[in-house]
Amino acid sequence: MYIKRAIEDTILNISETFPAMLVTGARQVGKTTLLTELAEKDRTYVTLDDPDTRRMAKADPALFMQRYTPPLIIDEIQYAPEILPYIKMSVDKSRENGGFWISGSQAFHAMKNVSESLAGRVGIVNLYGLSQSEIAGIPSEAFSTDPNRLISRLKLVQKANLGEIYERIWKGSMPALHNENPPEHSRFYSSYINTYLSRDIRDLTQVADEMTFLNFMTVVAARTAKPIIYSEIANEVGISAPTVKKWLSILVSSGLVAIVQPYYNNALKRIVKTPILHFLDTGLAAYLLKWDNADVLERGAASGAFFESYVFSEIYKSFTNAGQEPPIFYYRDRDQKEIDLLIYKNGTLYPIEIKKSASPGIDAIKHFNVINPVTDPERFNKLDQYKIEIGIGAVVCMANDLLYLDRKNLVVPVWLI
Repeated sequence: MYIKRAIEDTILNISETFPAMLVTGARQVGKTTLLTELAEKDRTYVTLDDPDTRRMAKADPALFMQRYTPPLIIDEIQYAPEILPYIKMSVDKSRENGGFWISGSQAFHAMKNVSESLAGRVGIVNLYGLSQSEIAGIPSEAFSTDPNRLISRLKLVQKANLGEIYERIWKGSMPALHNENPPEHSRFYSSYINTYLSRDIRDLTQVADEMTFLNFMTVVAARTAKPIIYSEIANEVGISAPTVKKWLSILVSSGLVAIVQPYYNNALKRIVKTPILHFLDTGLAAYLLKWDNADVLERGAASGAFFESYVFSEIYKSFTNAGQEPPIFYYRDRDQKEIDLLIYKNGTLYPIEIKKSASPGIDAIKHFNVINPVTDPERFNKLDQYKIEIGIGAVVCMANDLLYLDRKNLVVPVWLI
């Protein structure tokens, strides 16, 4: 059963705008299924996962391009970057948009080759796992704290209790796990990890020690929703800090982890500039940390961190599915004051706190006022154009309904985002 993806309109729009389109993302997020679902009847599908096809593409790319002509889907492009210059020659000759749909495991060296070889000719789409809107079959839109948007969304969304939310968190966002006959959870993720380590990590990144990399992934999963301290991770895994940075960039490039940068503004003087990380698929993180079911995860020590990463990933995907770069930051200063998320759009900051609570009090937003200096033009030599507004804030939590916490801040149920 095909689950309609929120990013479909973005993909079709990019296909109409560029000669080539690259869809990237982690394994099993549904890249191939999505493209074949959207493809016209005359668009040929070819995968470089097939050894014979890959051999032709690598050894004789000119012959490959004669054998397979646009409109064309080329899957797993990372295995034969040799054909990229020939795709460039083809699109330069035809000057037609939408001829090549290319997909592959995100980034790595091959993905970099695509963007460089087809610079100005390729539109890039990042696909992630299913959002809760896609699973529920309701419209998706970029997250905002606009009360009118949230009120209208109340009519579409079904409420979810604590157990149901943690079932979503534990289960994860991979499409295969949301089919009518899904595979067993641990078996699916065991196979996923084995394929990722053997095909992507060993073959594409030349990381020699797969088991050390798996240990590294587990250590990183235990730090979801926490600051990145390279030395701590290095000591725990038994590798150097530079290797931690390199391997973390692989997880980011693979679409498994997102790194959130601190918000910086000259009016805010005591900011801590350490980024934080979030696992984008909480189901994978739960598997790595051996949480056997949703109940033990909800009651466990990592419960709050998983809740925060789940909320982050849903908000993050809402922007990417709308074809937008997620404008998401966070705030932490030397006085230990924190704001979990800051969305910065159109000269306005929207503070968001994430709480695993059904009835958060006013203390949940006690740190929101630390960003008030950005609204003062005196901080910018009286230059009004540098002044930033502060929009409606939100506490995303386990509340049962959408409520006002005070005049400028909302209580937003997690199932509503």
